[in-house]
Amino acid sequence: MAHSDPSPAAVHAVPPLSRAIFAARWLQLPLYVGLILAMGVYVVQFWKEMVHILHIVASKEVSETEIMLGVLGLIDVVMIANLLIMVIVGGYETFVSRMYLETHPDQPEWLSHVNASVLKVKLATAIIGISSIHLLKTFINAAHLEEKQMLWQVIIHITFLFSAIAIAAADRVLGVKYHDEHRD
Repeated sequence: MAHSDPSPAAVHAVPPLSRAIFAARWLQLPLYVGLILAMGVYVVQFWKEMVHILHIVASKEVSETEIMLGVLGLIDVVMIANLLIMVIVGGYETFVSRMYLETHPDQPEWLSHVNASVLKVKLATAIIGISSIHLLKTFINAAHLEEKQMLWQVIIHITFLFSAIAIAAADRVLGVKYHDEHRD
């Protein structure tokens, strides 16, 4: 059964409490603006780390391990910024308002099919990627860390992995169930 856009009269027939509850989604707007500001903080952090790496390389002989740790720090910042973009753009589009970017040449491919379910799985995989970078930095720098600290990082990473698998599996099961229930 196809749904058409409601007529203006039907929109006005919505009870005031329902309209107020629906309008409450705009309370999320300051949260997304705050995340945009947080991304600005990460841009500053990225350049601080870049300058630090360049300063170290220019001032002394540095090992490949030190350079690798610095570059992994930069990658970590970029991955967190990517996570922020997914939350800001995907969350706004899913929970606040349409962005109408279908004809924009720079529209991200994933945005055309984003919904709360897809966003959860994308966020979980992004968190695993960030955790992987942290774990790689830990293993590279293992000689300077306590075994207990490394063990906890591995446990946390494995927890992220199992959580992402559980989210993806639940979404798959619920998606199949939803699709079967709403078949024409």
